[in-house]
Amino acid sequence: MIVSEATQVSQSGQGYPLTPGIHSDEQVEGWSKITEAVHRNGGLIVLQLWHTGRVSSSSYQSDGGSPFAPSAIPASGHETPRPLSRLQIAQIVEEFAEGARKAKSAGFDGVEIHGANGYLLDQFLQDGTNHRTDEYGGSIENRARLPLAIVDAVMAVWGNGRTGIRLSPWGRFNDMLDSDPVPLFRHVLQELSKRELAYVHLIEPRHQEDMPDGVDDNAPSVSQLFRQDFNGRIISAGNYNRERAIDAVRSGRVDAVAFGRHFIANPDLPLRLQLDAPLNPYDRSTFYGGDAKGYIDYPALQGIIARNAANEIRPRARFLV
Repeated sequence: MIVSEATQVSQSGQGYPLTPGIHSDEQVEGWSKITEAVHRNGGLIVLQLWHTGRVSSSSYQSDGGSPFAPSAIPASGHETPRPLSRLQIAQIVEEFAEGARKAKSAGFDGVEIHGANGYLLDQFLQDGTNHRTDEYGGSIENRARLPLAIVDAVMAVWGNGRTGIRLSPWGRFNDMLDSDPVPLFRHVLQELSKRELAYVHLIEPRHQEDMPDGVDDNAPSVSQLFRQDFNGRIISAGNYNRERAIDAVRSGRVDAVAFGRHFIANPDLPLRLQLDAPLNPYDRSTFYGGDAKGYIDYPALQGIIARNAANEIRPRARFLV
Protein backbone atom coordinates (compact mmCIF):
# COMPACT_ATOMS: atom_id res chain seq x y z
CA MET A 1 0.00 0.00 0.00
CA ILE A 2 1.26 3.44 -0.96
CA VAL A 3 0.58 6.56 1.12
CA SER A 4 0.85 9.60 -1.14
CA GLU A 5 2.97 12.58 -0.29
CA ALA A 6 1.23 15.25 1.79
CA THR A 7 -1.44 16.93 -0.33
CA GLN A 8 -2.96 20.27 0.65
CA VAL A 9 -6.75 20.51 0.94
CA SER A 10 -6.79 24.23 0.10
CA GLN A 11 -4.57 26.90 -1.38
CA SER A 12 -4.12 28.54 2.03
CA GLY A 13 -2.90 25.20 3.38
CA GLN A 14 0.08 25.07 1.04
CA GLY A 15 3.42 25.63 2.70
CA TYR A 16 6.07 24.69 0.15
CA PRO A 17 6.60 25.10 -3.59
CA LEU A 18 5.87 22.21 -5.94
CA THR A 19 3.61 20.34 -3.52
CA PRO A 20 0.40 18.73 -4.78
CA GLY A 21 -3.15 19.70 -3.90
CA ILE A 22 -6.60 18.14 -3.98
CA HIS A 23 -8.77 21.24 -4.20
CA SER A 24 -9.31 21.66 -7.95
CA ASP A 25 -10.66 19.61 -10.83
CA GLU A 26 -7.29 19.79 -12.56
CA GLN A 27 -5.62 18.23 -9.52
CA VAL A 28 -8.23 15.45 -9.46
CA GLU A 29 -7.49 14.74 -13.12
CA GLY A 30 -3.76 14.64 -12.45
CA TRP A 31 -4.10 12.32 -9.47
CA SER A 32 -6.40 10.03 -11.49
CA LYS A 33 -3.47 9.16 -13.73
CA ILE A 34 -1.46 8.16 -10.67
CA THR A 35 -4.17 5.98 -9.11
CA GLU A 36 -4.85 4.29 -12.44
CA ALA A 37 -1.17 3.39 -12.79
CA VAL A 38 -1.00 2.03 -9.23
CA HIS A 39 -4.13 -0.09 -9.71
CA ARG A 40 -2.94 -1.31 -13.09
CA ASN A 41 0.12 -2.73 -11.33
CA GLY A 42 -1.86 -4.36 -8.52
CA GLY A 43 -1.25 -1.76 -5.82
CA LEU A 44 -3.33 0.24 -3.38
CA ILE A 45 -2.90 3.95 -2.70
CA VAL A 46 -4.33 6.34 -0.12
CA LEU A 47 -4.17 10.14 -0.26
CA GLN A 48 -2.65 12.04 2.64
CA LEU A 49 -4.82 15.11 3.38
CA TRP A 50 -2.76 18.08 4.62
CA HIS A 51 -2.87 21.66 5.85
CA THR A 52 0.43 23.27 6.88
CA GLY A 53 -1.04 25.95 9.17
CA ARG A 54 1.57 28.34 10.54
CA VAL A 55 4.39 27.01 8.35
CA SER A 56 2.64 28.31 5.25
CA SER A 57 3.42 31.86 4.12
CA SER A 58 1.68 34.99 2.93
CA SER A 59 2.60 34.11 -0.66
CA TYR A 60 0.07 31.25 -0.53
CA GLN A 61 -2.78 33.24 1.03
CA SER A 62 -5.41 34.71 -1.30
CA ASP A 63 -5.43 38.01 0.62
CA GLY A 64 -1.65 38.23 0.92
CA GLY A 65 -1.81 38.10 4.71
CA SER A 66 0.13 35.86 7.05
CA PRO A 67 -0.84 32.18 7.32
CA PHE A 68 -3.39 30.84 9.79
CA ALA A 69 -2.82 28.80 12.94
CA PRO A 70 -4.43 28.10 16.32
CA SER A 71 -2.53 30.99 17.91
CA ALA A 72 -0.20 33.83 16.91
CA ILE A 73 2.94 31.83 17.68
CA PRO A 74 5.45 31.65 14.80
CA ALA A 75 7.70 28.74 13.95
CA SER A 76 11.36 29.59 13.61
CA GLY A 77 12.01 31.38 10.34
CA HIS A 78 8.33 31.85 9.57
CA GLU A 79 5.85 34.71 9.73
CA THR A 80 3.70 35.26 12.81
CA PRO A 81 0.42 33.55 11.92
CA ARG A 82 -3.12 34.83 12.30
CA PRO A 83 -5.29 32.93 14.82
CA LEU A 84 -8.19 31.15 13.16
CA SER A 85 -11.72 32.28 13.96
CA ARG A 86 -14.44 29.75 14.76
CA LEU A 87 -15.93 30.33 11.32
CA GLN A 88 -12.57 29.67 9.66
CA ILE A 89 -12.13 26.50 11.72
CA ALA A 90 -15.48 25.25 10.45
CA GLN A 91 -14.36 26.06 6.92
CA ILE A 92 -11.18 24.00 7.36
CA VAL A 93 -13.25 21.02 8.47
CA GLU A 94 -15.23 21.36 5.23
CA GLU A 95 -12.01 21.69 3.21
CA PHE A 96 -10.81 18.36 4.56
CA ALA A 97 -14.19 16.79 3.78
CA GLU A 98 -14.10 18.19 0.24
CA GLY A 99 -10.55 16.94 -0.17
CA ALA A 100 -11.78 13.50 0.87
CA ARG A 101 -14.56 13.68 -1.72
CA LYS A 102 -12.13 14.73 -4.43
CA ALA A 103 -9.79 11.91 -3.41
CA LYS A 104 -12.63 9.47 -4.04
CA SER A 105 -13.27 11.05 -7.45
CA ALA A 106 -9.56 10.67 -8.26
CA GLY A 107 -9.72 6.91 -7.65
CA PHE A 108 -7.87 6.57 -4.36
CA ASP A 109 -8.50 3.55 -2.14
CA GLY A 110 -8.74 5.61 1.05
CA VAL A 111 -7.33 8.66 2.80
CA GLU A 112 -4.86 9.39 5.58
CA ILE A 113 -5.33 12.60 7.57
CA HIS A 114 -2.01 14.32 8.26
CA GLY A 115 -2.06 15.14 11.97
CA ALA A 116 1.70 15.03 12.48
CA ASN A 117 5.02 16.84 11.95
CA GLY A 118 4.06 20.28 13.23
CA TYR A 119 1.36 21.00 10.66
CA LEU A 120 -2.07 22.46 11.40
CA LEU A 121 -3.74 19.60 13.26
CA ASP A 122 -0.60 18.94 15.29
CA GLN A 123 -0.47 22.67 16.08
CA PHE A 124 -3.94 22.44 17.58
CA LEU A 125 -3.06 19.34 19.60
CA GLN A 126 0.13 20.53 21.30
CA ASP A 127 0.15 23.24 23.95
CA GLY A 128 3.41 24.72 22.69
CA THR A 129 1.51 26.06 19.68
CA ASN A 130 -2.07 26.24 20.95
CA HIS A 131 -2.69 29.04 23.46
CA ARG A 132 -6.37 29.49 22.66
CA THR A 133 -8.88 30.18 25.42
CA ASP A 134 -12.03 29.08 23.56
CA GLU A 135 -13.42 25.58 23.02
CA TYR A 136 -10.42 24.74 20.80
CA GLY A 137 -7.73 25.41 23.40
CA GLY A 138 -6.74 24.80 26.99
CA SER A 139 -7.75 21.28 28.01
CA ILE A 140 -6.69 18.16 26.16
CA GLU A 141 -10.29 17.59 25.09
CA ASN A 142 -10.50 21.08 23.62
CA ARG A 143 -7.18 20.85 21.78
CA ALA A 144 -8.26 17.54 20.24
CA ARG A 145 -11.60 18.96 19.13
CA LEU A 146 -10.58 20.10 15.64
CA PRO A 147 -8.56 17.00 14.67
CA LEU A 148 -11.40 14.73 15.80
CA ALA A 149 -13.98 16.87 13.99
CA ILE A 150 -11.95 16.46 10.81
CA VAL A 151 -11.74 12.71 11.36
CA ASP A 152 -15.51 12.57 11.69
CA ALA A 153 -16.03 14.70 8.56
CA VAL A 154 -13.67 12.55 6.49
CA MET A 155 -15.23 9.34 7.83
CA ALA A 156 -18.60 10.62 6.64
CA VAL A 157 -17.14 10.50 3.11
CA TRP A 158 -15.03 7.34 3.24
CA GLY A 159 -16.30 5.36 6.22
CA ASN A 160 -14.06 4.31 9.08
CA GLY A 161 -12.58 1.36 7.20
CA ARG A 162 -10.98 3.60 4.58
CA THR A 163 -9.82 6.43 6.86
CA GLY A 164 -6.46 6.59 8.64
CA ILE A 165 -4.51 9.30 10.46
CA ARG A 166 -0.84 10.08 11.04
CA LEU A 167 0.44 11.34 14.41
CA SER A 168 3.89 12.20 15.75
CA PRO A 169 4.10 12.22 19.56
CA TRP A 170 7.42 13.74 20.64
CA GLY A 171 7.97 15.03 17.12
CA ARG A 172 10.19 18.15 17.15
CA PHE A 173 9.87 19.10 13.50
CA ASN A 174 8.62 22.66 12.94
CA ASP A 175 9.42 23.64 16.55
CA MET A 176 6.75 21.45 18.12
CA LEU A 177 6.52 20.87 21.87
CA ASP A 178 3.93 19.72 24.37
CA SER A 179 4.31 19.94 28.14
CA ASP A 180 2.77 16.49 28.76
CA PRO A 181 2.41 14.43 25.58
CA VAL A 182 1.43 11.08 27.14
CA PRO A 183 -2.08 12.00 28.35
CA LEU A 184 -2.62 14.13 25.25
CA PHE A 185 -1.95 11.40 22.72
CA ARG A 186 -3.50 8.74 24.95
CA HIS A 187 -6.76 10.69 24.82
CA VAL A 188 -6.52 11.16 21.05
CA LEU A 189 -5.82 7.49 20.39
CA GLN A 190 -8.62 6.34 22.69
CA GLU A 191 -11.04 8.60 20.83
CA LEU A 192 -9.78 7.28 17.50
CA SER A 193 -10.18 3.73 18.78
CA LYS A 194 -13.87 4.41 19.48
CA ARG A 195 -14.23 5.47 15.84
CA GLU A 196 -12.65 2.20 14.65
CA LEU A 197 -10.42 3.84 12.06
CA ALA A 198 -8.71 1.69 9.47
CA TYR A 199 -5.36 2.48 11.04
CA VAL A 200 -3.25 4.95 12.98
CA HIS A 201 0.15 5.79 11.51
CA LEU A 202 2.58 6.65 14.32
CA ILE A 203 6.01 8.21 13.82
CA GLU A 204 8.76 7.14 16.17
CA PRO A 205 10.76 10.03 17.67
CA ARG A 206 13.68 11.30 15.62
CA HIS A 207 16.48 13.80 16.19
CA GLN A 208 16.35 17.46 15.25
CA GLU A 209 16.56 18.59 11.63
CA ASP A 210 20.36 18.81 11.83
CA MET A 211 20.44 15.06 12.59
CA PRO A 212 17.53 13.81 10.46
CA ASP A 213 18.60 10.19 10.19
CA GLY A 214 19.06 9.43 13.88
CA VAL A 215 16.75 8.25 16.64
CA ASP A 216 15.94 10.13 19.84
CA ASP A 217 17.16 7.69 22.48
CA ASN A 218 15.61 9.78 25.26
CA ALA A 219 12.06 9.37 23.97
CA PRO A 220 10.01 6.19 24.49
CA SER A 221 8.87 3.90 21.70
CA VAL A 222 5.59 5.44 20.57
CA SER A 223 4.17 2.19 19.24
CA GLN A 224 4.92 0.37 22.49
CA LEU A 225 3.64 3.14 24.74
CA PHE A 226 0.32 3.67 22.96
CA ARG A 227 -0.45 0.15 21.71
CA GLN A 228 -2.94 -0.34 24.54
CA ASP A 229 -4.84 2.83 23.66
CA PHE A 230 -5.80 1.96 20.10
CA ASN A 231 -7.56 -1.30 19.31
CA GLY A 232 -7.12 -1.12 15.55
CA ARG A 233 -4.17 -1.48 13.22
CA ILE A 234 -1.01 0.50 13.92
CA ILE A 235 1.44 1.42 11.18
CA SER A 236 4.82 2.53 12.51
CA ALA A 237 7.39 4.70 10.74
CA GLY A 238 10.77 6.07 11.70
CA ASN A 239 14.28 4.87 10.89
CA TYR A 240 13.37 1.22 10.29
CA ASN A 241 15.57 -1.27 8.52
CA ARG A 242 14.62 -4.81 7.54
CA GLU A 243 15.53 -6.42 10.86
CA ARG A 244 13.81 -3.81 13.05
CA ALA A 245 10.69 -3.92 10.88
CA ILE A 246 10.41 -7.71 11.09
CA ASP A 247 10.92 -7.62 14.85
CA ALA A 248 8.28 -4.90 15.34
CA VAL A 249 5.63 -6.86 13.44
CA ARG A 250 6.50 -10.29 14.85
CA SER A 251 6.43 -8.95 18.40
CA GLY A 252 2.91 -7.59 17.92
CA ARG A 253 3.92 -4.00 18.71
CA VAL A 254 2.74 -2.90 15.27
CA ASP A 255 0.73 -4.35 12.41
CA ALA A 256 2.79 -2.84 9.59
CA VAL A 257 5.86 -0.71 9.01
CA ALA A 258 6.10 2.25 6.63
CA PHE A 259 9.24 3.12 4.70
CA GLY A 260 9.95 6.53 3.20
CA ARG A 261 13.58 7.38 2.51
CA HIS A 262 14.52 3.82 1.52
CA PHE A 263 11.53 3.63 -0.81
CA ILE A 264 12.69 6.76 -2.63
CA ALA A 265 16.07 5.16 -3.32
CA ASN A 266 14.77 1.64 -3.96
CA PRO A 267 11.86 1.45 -6.40
CA ASP A 268 11.65 -2.31 -5.76
CA LEU A 269 11.98 -2.10 -1.97
CA PRO A 270 9.47 -4.92 -1.17
CA LEU A 271 11.46 -7.33 -3.33
CA ARG A 272 14.75 -6.25 -1.78
CA LEU A 273 13.36 -6.72 1.73
CA GLN A 274 11.95 -10.10 0.81
CA LEU A 275 15.31 -11.26 -0.53
CA ASP A 276 17.42 -9.42 2.07
CA ALA A 277 19.21 -7.73 -0.80
CA PRO A 278 21.40 -4.64 -0.34
CA LEU A 279 19.66 -1.27 -0.59
CA ASN A 280 20.66 1.68 -2.73
CA PRO A 281 21.80 4.52 -0.45
CA TYR A 282 19.53 7.54 -0.62
CA ASP A 283 20.68 11.06 -1.39
CA ARG A 284 18.93 13.48 0.98
CA SER A 285 20.06 16.51 -1.04
CA THR A 286 17.67 15.48 -3.85
CA PHE A 287 14.60 14.80 -1.68
CA TYR A 288 12.81 18.09 -2.28
CA GLY A 289 12.55 19.74 -5.68
CA GLY A 290 14.88 19.39 -8.62
CA ASP A 291 14.60 17.16 -11.67
CA ALA A 292 14.61 13.41 -12.24
CA LYS A 293 17.85 12.96 -10.29
CA GLY A 294 17.09 11.30 -6.98
CA TYR A 295 13.54 10.42 -8.02
CA ILE A 296 13.47 8.01 -10.96
CA ASP A 297 17.14 7.27 -11.60
CA TYR A 298 17.85 4.79 -8.78
CA PRO A 299 18.57 1.34 -10.24
CA ALA A 300 16.17 -1.55 -9.70
CA LEU A 301 17.45 -4.86 -8.42
CA GLN A 302 16.69 -6.78 -11.61
CA GLY A 303 18.68 -4.24 -13.59
CA ILE A 304 21.66 -4.72 -11.28
CA ILE A 305 21.45 -8.52 -11.67
CA ALA A 306 21.25 -8.19 -15.44
CA ARG A 307 24.28 -5.92 -15.57
CA ASN A 308 26.23 -8.21 -13.28
CA ALA A 309 25.39 -11.17 -15.51
CA ALA A 310 26.44 -9.24 -18.60
CA ASN A 311 29.75 -8.44 -16.93
CA GLU A 312 30.12 -12.07 -15.80
CA ILE A 313 30.01 -11.04 -12.16
CA ARG A 314 28.26 -13.73 -10.17
CA PRO A 315 25.40 -12.15 -8.14
CA ARG A 316 24.81 -13.24 -4.58
CA ALA A 317 22.69 -16.39 -4.65
CA ARG A 318 19.98 -15.04 -2.39
CA PHE A 319 19.09 -12.48 -5.09
CA LEU A 320 17.93 -15.24 -7.40
CA VAL A 321 14.56 -16.55 -6.25
